[in-house]
Amino acid sequence: MELTPLIDVTFLLLTFFIYAMVLMDRIELVPLELKPLEAGATIDQDAPPPARTLSLDGSGSLFLDRTPIALADVVPTLRTTLETDPDTVLYLAVSDEVGPSDRTPLLLELWNELRMADIPVRMVGRPAEVPSNPDQP
Repeated sequence: MELTPLIDVTFLLLTFFIYAMVLMDRIELVPLELKPLEAGATIDQDAPPPARTLSLDGSGSLFLDRTPIALADVVPTLRTTLETDPDTVLYLAVSDEVGPSDRTPLLLELWNELRMADIPVRMVGRPAEVPSNPDQP
C-alpha cells in the first residue's frame, strides 16, 4: 500500500483548514455604549416604560391586565391607552396549557387586528423545556 496519496490528501486538508482560519473574521469587540455610573448615584431616567399585558388562556379567553376583555374591545382600549401614554409597551402572553378548543384562529385574528392598528406587540412566553435525556421525546 502506497502512503504517498494519503500524505497528499492530509496536506491538502491541512492547507484547506489553515487557509480557512486565515479568512475567518474574528469579532473580538462588540461596540456597546455604556452609561457612566458613579457610586451612590441614582438614575431616574431609565425607569421602565408603562406596560399592559394581553393574555390568552387555555380556554381561549382574553384578559387585559387580568381583566376579561372581548376581542372587539382590545384595539379601541389599547388605542386609548397609547393616546394617553405613547410609551406604553404591550406584551402578549399565550398560555401553554392545552384547552378544550384550538386557540390558533383566535390568536391569528388578534395578531392581525393589532398589526392593522399599528400597535406594537412583544411576545412573552416560557421557553420550551429540553429533556435531559436526548433519547426521550
